[in-house]
Amino acid sequence: MTTYNFRIRIFICALNCAILFIYSNENIIAQKKIPKFKDYPVTEIYKGKNVPLKLKRSDEFERRRFQDAIDNQKVDFAGRYIVAGWSCGMWCNLNPIIDAKTGKVYWWNGILSVCFPDLDKDFNCNENFINVKYKIDSKLIVFFGSRKPAGFLPRATRPGPRVV
Repeated sequence: MTTYNFRIRIFICALNCAILFIYSNENIIAQKKIPKFKDYPVTEIYKGKNVPLKLKRSDEFERRRFQDAIDNQKVDFAGRYIVAGWSCGMWCNLNPIIDAKTGKVYWWNGILSVCFPDLDKDFNCNENFINVKYKIDSKLIVFFGSRKPAGFLPRATRPGPRVV
């Protein structure tokens, strides 16, 4: 009698594992579909004048960079945003955006894309590295490289002075 119960338990366990495997593979296959810019269209593109900046206190440290972007760039992402990117050193970039209609600044949740020439062989990683692709008529933005490497965060997200 106990051997029979044991076999039933093994069968049920194996069946559950098989079902779990099938569903997990379905999700993996679904995630392999590469998003395309045309899949995230924008209905209208803002053609008005860029409004003055409305910075939060945490954005003040980069006022000059944001002011330069709002004064000299046109809308270039998702119909109403300006990508205000700059290098943070060697092979890394910060890419906050400015809403040209409201003047508000948005950060990508501390995202910092970094390219390591010795490690990132899948794409062209050199001193001319551009870590982000976007289009004016699409809401999709694509970052290349590593995201938020351990121990290295942009100044806006650092918790305060650090003793090293």
